Amino acid sequence: MTADEVRRGAWAMPMASPSYPRGPYRFIDREFLVITYRTDPDALAALVPEPLRPAGDEVRFEFIRMPDSTGFGDYTEAGQVIPVTHEGTKGVYVHSMFLDDDAPIAGGREIWGFPKKLGSPRLRVDKDTLVGTLEYGRVRVATGTMGYKHGDADRDAVLRSLAEPNFLLKIMPHVDCSPRVCELVEYRLEDLKLKGAWTGPAALELRPHALAPVTQLPVREVVGALHLNTDLTLGLGRVVRDYLIR
Repeated sequence: MTADEVRRGAWAMPMASPSYPRGPYRFIDREFLVITYRTDPDALAALVPEPLRPAGDEVRFEFIRMPDSTGFGDYTEAGQVIPVTHEGTKGVYVHSMFLDDDAPIAGGREIWGFPKKLGSPRLRVDKDTLVGTLEYGRVRVATGTMGYKHGDADRDAVLRSLAEPNFLLKIMPHVDCSPRVCELVEYRLEDLKLKGAWTGPAALELRPHALAPVTQLPVREVVGALHLNTDLTLGLGRVVRDYLIR
């Protein structure tokens, strides 16, 4: 293999058989359970990277079911998302994510910088209740519940929220373990179709774990919940801050 052939083919790892195809990536029937809760504002301030600023004291714990996605297949994820502002614009910072599929873990980390780790999230209906769970190894670290489709959500407000920018901290190490890439990345959801949006009473329990530290942002009060069904395209990102440039 010549150096030119290496350069032309070098876009993902492993080069001989990348873990995922090139994007964009389309999701059909992507289902969300989003539970919003209040937490410790000092903890938020310690975890959100500048120039982002927490937009209050709220966190969203999301359980997401993705049964049909181009390139990534069928998987589920769960994690914490923090409402923020960036230069006066509302958005969200993705703080933690746990998935049960290698391809989106690899692609999410390598392309955008999603903070993805291997876990065992689930989203299912248990009689009259929508239930989201997250296990790390064999240990349950999160349980979210919501009354199933108790009321219709404000679709316009949901669409405005889904259209907000999402921010990620992309870190890739050099061969000596120093940072080779350290960037603030913005991405957006595109070609969005909202198929359904519902509200209901909700509860959220988080448990401590050394390697899945969801209780760094403890639950003070649950303030609301949404159940969504969508089709969307995961937009590719852009760099808004390079932390290696002083």
